[in-house]
Amino acid sequence: MPAAHTPIRYRIAPLDAHAHLYEVRVTLDDPDPAGQRFRLPTWIPGSYLIREFARHFVSVRAECAGSPVGIEKIDKNTWAAAPCDGPLTVVSHIYAYDLSVRAAYLDETRGYFNGAVVFMYPDGRESAPCTLEIVPGRHPSWRVATTLPRATAAPHGFGLYGAASYDELIDHPVETSDFALANFEASGVPHEIAVTGRHDADLGRVARDLARVCRWQIDLFGEAPFHRYLFQVTAVGDGYGGLEHRSSTSLLCRRDELPHAANGDIDDDYLTFLGLASHEYFHAWNVKRIKPAAFVPYDLTREAYTRQLWAFEGWTSYYDDLALVRCGLIEPARYLELLGRAITYVARGAGRRLQSVADSSFDAWIKFYRPDENSPNAVVSYYQKGSLVGLALDLSLRREGRATLDDLMRALWQRYGRSGAGVPEDAIGRLASEIAGRDLSDFFARYVDGTEDPPLPELLSAFGVTLHMRAASGAKDRGGKPAGGPMPRCTLGVRLGADAKLAVVTPDGPAARAGLSAHDTLVAVAGLKATPERIATLLSRHSPGETIGVHAFRRDELMTFRVTLDAAPEDTCYLTLDASPAGAVEQRRNAWLKG
Repeated sequence: MPAAHTPIRYRIAPLDAHAHLYEVRVTLDDPDPAGQRFRLPTWIPGSYLIREFARHFVSVRAECAGSPVGIEKIDKNTWAAAPCDGPLTVVSHIYAYDLSVRAAYLDETRGYFNGAVVFMYPDGRESAPCTLEIVPGRHPSWRVATTLPRATAAPHGFGLYGAASYDELIDHPVETSDFALANFEASGVPHEIAVTGRHDADLGRVARDLARVCRWQIDLFGEAPFHRYLFQVTAVGDGYGGLEHRSSTSLLCRRDELPHAANGDIDDDYLTFLGLASHEYFHAWNVKRIKPAAFVPYDLTREAYTRQLWAFEGWTSYYDDLALVRCGLIEPARYLELLGRAITYVARGAGRRLQSVADSSFDAWIKFYRPDENSPNAVVSYYQKGSLVGLALDLSLRREGRATLDDLMRALWQRYGRSGAGVPEDAIGRLASEIAGRDLSDFFARYVDGTEDPPLPELLSAFGVTLHMRAASGAKDRGGKPAGGPMPRCTLGVRLGADAKLAVVTPDGPAARAGLSAHDTLVAVAGLKATPERIATLLSRHSPGETIGVHAFRRDELMTFRVTLDAAPEDTCYLTLDASPAGAVEQRRNAWLKG
């Protein structure tokens, strides 16, 4: 058996909050006598992009038993320390000013870090136990919010924490601030909500609502995979994001998305927050435990390729809003509005005709997380279309009456999640066929490995739901509802950005045929100054087939184009509940929407 190593000792302290600098010390009592290497991850699970965290390391030095020792950076994320007989400590100063859920942040108002961003690991010691000392800054009111196991630290206190391995160490992000705290129980499991940032939220209501969501999800799988759970919430003026961890999640939201005590309704803002929290919570099973074989074990120094993100992210996106209606927080009609928006998002992207969700999953490292002006034309979202694949599979199984997607998720949990075994690349399709009692390879070939749209109108009809498609009523129309204003008669085939700049030009659309390109800035349309309002009016008054003049700047050159308008595409979806469905149809619909 390999020799046991002593624990790796970590220490993190605010060095200079004004300069946004942390000091991190990593101490190894038994370093490799030939010289010890230290590595830093280049990505974090749940965010499939090489992010090069080492770029934030301002300085790195090493000490051997308190005396300086040589250390050299040998590649972008690896340092090699000279031979050392005594305890070896590597000291790093790290710039932390990324207000996101996947990095590190420090100023006079709060501190936050995702361990993969700040903690090197001694090469070959990934499985060694770790201790972490979290040192307070100059703010006596600050506390600690993390699910990292406490060693000698008091609850929410600074001090010593522990982890069984480096993988566990970096899977418990840490918030330090004077956060507001609420708690609740779901299925006997204690949960906390720590909210940082200025807000006037009714946290009691947030706790009550999240308790219903969490209870439903635990009941779906039959057990919670953690002993306690933490929602770390950062409320800002404008921001959105979430990242899952094994027993916590970091959420970034607009403060207006948190409910005010005077408002008892679930408005669109609060619904956005609940959907985000539901999504990341579901990941505690689907991604953190049920995960692709390519991620077992994680190698965070290079890409880990899988063609399955359409199930791990997409099916989580299906269940995040479905959980809200099944636990009784929203009505079925409200859920169908959200579903209509998802269908609209996918329908408006030409990329779905070129890229399958399996290919999108594989290419996440170079495409999905690096969008540009051509992404809507060439890339499909494995989140959004993956959720529609999950919907189509669920409705197909339910219509046949033999199984549901719930059954498949529970089977994945029992077979792979509970044991920690990775899901092989072809296992989901095979297990779905096993659950269904028939061969579903054609379904996966067409809608997962192929680029066909799932037959949602037909499937939804069998559940007493009618799918409608219409033209968009304007740039802010996300779908989900019937048209609320005058409808455009035609289209330029573009998406406008700020100041009438073309953000996206649809392939083979009127603008593209005329020679316009993304980043061109419209100056005049049909002889009048180009503004979003003027363009909307023009599209509602002109007819398909008419040709208009367009003047635009490409860089600093003024250009003239003749654009022949097309009919406005019916790419906006809304869903309605059939008023009097047949008994069997209504029974199926209730089983789907109410669980």
